[in-house]
Amino acid sequence: MIYKLKKIMQIAAVLLFTLTNSIWAHCDSIEGPVVKSAVEALNSGNINHVLIWIPAESENELKSLFQKVNNVRNINEDVRALADLYFFETVVRIHRMGEGVGYTGLKESEFKPEEGIEAADKAIQNNSIKEILSLVDETHHKKIHHYFEELQSLKNFDVNNVDAGREYVASYVHFIHYIENLFSGKTGTFEHHGH
Repeated sequence: MIYKLKKIMQIAAVLLFTLTNSIWAHCDSIEGPVVKSAVEALNSGNINHVLIWIPAESENELKSLFQKVNNVRNINEDVRALADLYFFETVVRIHRMGEGVGYTGLKESEFKPEEGIEAADKAIQNNSIKEILSLVDETHHKKIHHYFEELQSLKNFDVNNVDAGREYVASYVHFIHYIENLFSGKTGTFEHHGH
């Protein structure tokens, strides 16, 4: 069990450093943006990296846990792995609850998100929606352009401006789910749901 936790933590650390070379996955994946932000918060000591993914009313709970996790992380590698994993699980649980869905655990690194989510994340990573536009009906191009431009305009927020970060996350989630719905054939009204 401890070996598996160590392995997960090593993978998470590597992913943090390769963020620009990897595609964001589902938000409840060990490779997803929520856990990547949690890793960055732990490594930098700045909780603001991850506060953007949770509702404001949950900040105190997460800040308290962040302090406790940081107090024990240097005891030894086993404690660090266990504390970090608990922090990741808590962040994802709070994030999912904020979206009105239950926590079902962290998805392993082998998890592959739905095609629409993967395409949207790839577009964000590459700063280009060209591939998405080539795969969806032209009637959706205007909305895709609009949502993507809004997302791009919000991405360079100051990490210490949590409200601006939350605006970016809201735009990110909206874009991801809009593309996900297009790819899955749900072209009706966008409805925010868990991911």
